[in-house]
Amino acid sequence: MTTTLRPAGPEEPGDDASPGTFRSRRYDICVNGRRVGGLHVTAADEHGLRTGRIAAIEVDEPDRHRGRATVAALAAEELLRGWGCVRLAVAVPAAARPALRLAAALGYTERARHLLTELHPHGPPAVPPDGVRLRPMTDDHYRDWSARDLAQLAAALTADGAAPERAARDAEHAQRALLPDGPATPGMSFHRLLHSDTAVGVLWLRLDGAPRPDADAWVYAVEVDPEHRGHGHGRTLMRAAEDVCREAGARVLGLNVHSGNAPARSLYASLGYRPVEHHLAKPLL
Repeated sequence: MTTTLRPAGPEEPGDDASPGTFRSRRYDICVNGRRVGGLHVTAADEHGLRTGRIAAIEVDEPDRHRGRATVAALAAEELLRGWGCVRLAVAVPAAARPALRLAAALGYTERARHLLTELHPHGPPAVPPDGVRLRPMTDDHYRDWSARDLAQLAAALTADGAAPERAARDAEHAQRALLPDGPATPGMSFHRLLHSDTAVGVLWLRLDGAPRPDADAWVYAVEVDPEHRGHGHGRTLMRAAEDVCREAGARVLGLNVHSGNAPARSLYASLGYRPVEHHLAKPLL
């Protein structure tokens, strides 16, 4: 039997932010001309790198466990190479275990995870250790922090393959898009963690929404200064984040954690955060 992709319609238009760079098309997965599923692929320039994404892949129930998805995913790679892509990314729900196994078999590596936790509306507030307290971030402190955050984001984009100049420009654009009014941006909340009047960490929250529809609030940054790590401050910051979000009416709190950050992953697991989506990627050689 021969598994092929057949266009299910014309290419779909992109948004105004990506004129001439975005491509999107849906395909039928066919076996000897018979439709057995569907595939949706996109391509866009991300930080100077042409990146393809498998936005959706589905095989009808009677044809599962026969290698149809594997062949379709490999065909998608060839298609996206033809679109000029040099890397491929996919987001897989944590509950989709077969899809995660397929991605691993095809050479994808996990880059990050989205985690969620439920906030009990009447949960008792966390009690910080003696001498530790959370305080709102002042404008002066925000300026210092935002400069460090910008440099860290640019460094991460460079490590991901972007040219340094492009990484710096995209980092600035991303920060400005999230925080057009700095610390006064509606819905954003910034705090410093103090231990005996010494600043040891930073907390950045969004209280009026999240990048995911199944979360009410989002932890954008929870940072402990390197010289103060190993003393439980990360746990204190996360418990404080939950209190602040609960008081704002949030019932589900989410965050993104990079897969290589083993200490953070361990902390979040110990606090009851559960993975809901895995973000994976591979180079297209």
